[in-house]
Amino acid sequence: MENLKPIDYEILWELVKNSRRSDRELAKVLGISQPTVTRRRTVLEKELIDGYTAIPKWEKLGYEILAITFVKIRSQIASKKEYEITRKKGLDWLMGQPNIIMAGACRGPGADSFMISIHRNYSDYDDFM
Repeated sequence: MENLKPIDYEILWELVKNSRRSDRELAKVLGISQPTVTRRRTVLEKELIDGYTAIPKWEKLGYEILAITFVKIRSQIASKKEYEITRKKGLDWLMGQPNIIMAGACRGPGADSFMISIHRNYSDYDDFM
C-alpha cells in the first residue's frame, strides 16, 4: 500500500498493542477525530491487516510450560524420495500431538525446524519429549 500516511502507522501500531480498542479510544489516544480513525482503520483492515486473534491465558487453562523445541533433521535424508517419506512421517506425528500449537521450518544454529508446544507441568513435558 503506497499511500500510507503517518496517522495510518500510528493507528496500526496502536492496534498491534491492543486490537480490542474502539475507534473512540484510538481517536482519544492519537488526538484525532473518531470518524478519521474509523475511515483509516477500514482501509488498513482491507489492505494491511490480515485479522485479529485471541491469545489464551495458558496458565488459567492449566498449562505451566510453553516450550520451543528446535529440531535438526538427519543429513542422511538427502534424496528427494527419502525426504518426502520422512516429511510425511513427521507431519503425521505432528498432527497427532494435541499439545503442539505451531510447527514449521527454520534456519539457525544447527536446526531446520521447530515446534511450539504447551504442557500442564514438567512431568507432562518430560513424557512428551
